Amino acid sequence: MNMESTNFTGKLLIAMPVMGDNRFARSVVYVCAHSKEGTMGLIVNKPSPDIRFFNLLEQLGIETGQSLRKIRVHVGGPVERSRGFILHTTDYKSEGGTLEVDDHISMTATMDVIEEIAQGGGPSHAMMALGYAGWGPGQLEGEIAQNGWLIGDADDDIVFGRANEHKWTAALKGMGVDPLLLSETSGRA
Repeated sequence: MNMESTNFTGKLLIAMPVMGDNRFARSVVYVCAHSKEGTMGLIVNKPSPDIRFFNLLEQLGIETGQSLRKIRVHVGGPVERSRGFILHTTDYKSEGGTLEVDDHISMTATMDVIEEIAQGGGPSHAMMALGYAGWGPGQLEGEIAQNGWLIGDADDDIVFGRANEHKWTAALKGMGVDPLLLSETSGRA
């Protein structure tokens, strides 16, 4: 695979067992943007242990409606951890605030999507992430070459599903990889 010309936008990055950075151990990252300038993605399988959506709405002073949807708040990555991102289906769009990642998933980082979800509206499927994962030019490609990540196709159950503890295994199995057969060490043939 020629990684120089491969675009990983809309793909999943699945951390290999040899991942040297504990912040990404057993992570599944949805890639929102990938270009020669770098890569941005959101970890979709690590819920925040101490932040709940309802409490976040209270802190932001956002009123909730009777049909408030419960969405999980995730640790999206180590960069700008106080900044929120909503990864969602394309049935919602904020003028000037929504990045259409592919023809099925978008990302919005403006308050209007949070306000709509608080009232029971907004996109049909959504997850919230605080912070993001970012790589400089060529950095992700280098990590892939060093066996740090596998690249898989995105799946709604993995991106938006609630079973976070199973997403890493499900992403690997979706690629036809048995997690039990992955080695903790890497090598080259």
